[in-house]
Amino acid sequence: MRFLQVIRGARLAAFALSLAVAAPAAFAQQATPAAMATAKELIVVTNANGLFNPLINGVIEQAKLLYLQQNPGMAKDLNEITAKMRAEMAPRMSELADEVARLYTTEFTEPELKDILAFYKSPAGQKLLAKQPTVIDNSMKFAQTWANKLSDEVMGKMRDELKKRGHAL
Repeated sequence: MRFLQVIRGARLAAFALSLAVAAPAAFAQQATPAAMATAKELIVVTNANGLFNPLINGVIEQAKLLYLQQNPGMAKDLNEITAKMRAEMAPRMSELADEVARLYTTEFTEPELKDILAFYKSPAGQKLLAKQPTVIDNSMKFAQTWANKLSDEVMGKMRDELKKRGHAL
């Protein structure tokens, strides 16, 4: 199940990045080297690149699975090939980091990037980075429970209204 989530996330991230890369150059702001350096540092400090780490492996595993579906007898060769490809493709992550940094520079000025970076380097920013996954996870759990309760309530009210209108349920 976790693998499918990684694949779906990889597809979504790849699609989003492809849209960003395909944006017309006329709308792109030319990033200064200092702004790019700050944006790249922001990516490292916030571990934003960690969101994209599963991409290469996910794409490789997806291709492997497609070939395995065609011929399960290729498993040994595919395992060897995928191990080799992971090593070969790992340096390509820098392409992604460069593009994400460029995207930051199109949305924020260099002074803003420096302010954002300073915040994330501060004790409060570091605490936010450390605690945010827990807060998001707990928020999602709460939202799911809340939505389930809301669904039960809505279903009950609809059922009551349908009965009032003579529908047999």
